[in-house]
Amino acid sequence: MAWTRNALSYAYVGALAVVVAATNVLVYGYTKGHPDSVVIVVFLTILCPFMNLPEVRLERGTLSLNGVVGGAAAILLNPLDATLVGVSSAIAMSKRGTWRIAGNATLTATAVLVTSLVMAHFRVGNHLPLGVRITAPLVLTAANLALVASTLSVRTGESAASILRSNFNASFFLAFAYFGLAAILMSYVLDGSLTGYFLATIVCVLALALTDTIAGRRIRTVLESELSDADRHLFHSRAVEGVVHNLRNHMATAQAYLKEIDPRKLDDVDRESLETATSAADDAVTVLRSLAQGATPKVSYAPNPVDLNELVTRAVGMARPRARAKEVQLAVIESPTEVKVKADPLLMREVMTNLLNNALEAAPRGGRVEISTGRRVNGWPYISVADNGPGVPDERRHHLFEPHFTTKEGGTGLGLFMSYGIVREHQGDLKYEGNRRGAQFTVSLPPYSG
Repeated sequence: MAWTRNALSYAYVGALAVVVAATNVLVYGYTKGHPDSVVIVVFLTILCPFMNLPEVRLERGTLSLNGVVGGAAAILLNPLDATLVGVSSAIAMSKRGTWRIAGNATLTATAVLVTSLVMAHFRVGNHLPLGVRITAPLVLTAANLALVASTLSVRTGESAASILRSNFNASFFLAFAYFGLAAILMSYVLDGSLTGYFLATIVCVLALALTDTIAGRRIRTVLESELSDADRHLFHSRAVEGVVHNLRNHMATAQAYLKEIDPRKLDDVDRESLETATSAADDAVTVLRSLAQGATPKVSYAPNPVDLNELVTRAVGMARPRARAKEVQLAVIESPTEVKVKADPLLMREVMTNLLNNALEAAPRGGRVEISTGRRVNGWPYISVADNGPGVPDERRHHLFEPHFTTKEGGTGLGLFMSYGIVREHQGDLKYEGNRRGAQFTVSLPPYSG
């Protein structure tokens, strides 16, 4: 299924590339009649990849700055040159995989081409009024939204409407508004003079500085949240260990005395009471053992690498009956690259079961749960489980990994606590990355090193 989705997504991007090429052939007459300054074309072609290097994570998606240069190119250049500038944005993706290169080049070139064609319709000679220039970022944004949503829909199977709701929020549109203003400003200052190139460079540098500031603040927020989670989990783990140790000693004494009682010497009423007390003591010991395992689980690493794709396939297969009963759609997006880790498969299956069960319970009837695998920028394999439920309110976010904290009616509040402990014992990370449109938990683990 994942292979089919990958093939379809490449076919879709290939079809877009053919349409872009055919469109440029059709409008070549206009392009030939409106030649651009070679220096400006080269300047924007070099600048575009640099603006695509930094990325800011916004909720579930990432945002780069190539919209600034792409918007200026669409305003200033003829369709063919604008397309070349859009394609050049993929140079920054050279180390991020074939899909990122092909997808970014094609989608950016398509969006810029569409915007350039709209600008060409209103251009009188080499003049574009301010009102028309303002429409350029609007057209570019609309084209980007449509292209990204349709491409991700083909690749993941999720509806385009759901993708738009999940990825394009107020922060995203605010960023695009800034890109639009920067693009319009660049279209005015980039007049072929040295001063124009200098001012255009300053616009881009300021955009990069702002992006770096936003990214830095977000990283600090994430790190503070992770540190806080780790500190709280460690505190509760130590507290649980101490309590469990003392209670298990007392329970062992109680069980020993209960075993010394000969039930044959008791009447029926006392024998039943003894059986009830023994059963209750056994249950208490089982609960204490579970708490101890959640606080400091004993990891037994498998001799061979554990494939996260296989782990997801097995976990989803076990979860399908529950999903069918609630009419929840289970979507699996497997990484085409190798995602093998050193792990205890039994404990990691327990983590996957906990996360999937939580997602299925949180998702509304007829909702959606998405499980994906991949690699982080640092090379660590990850598993992400996302639902379209209500998410976790900000005021309760910092209690997620505490024992006995739950948002479910009848929940024990031990699933996430134990899962966090298991992942930490694997030297990995368990993060909450959800928002008000759903919860998303991501497990990142060190890669298998052989």
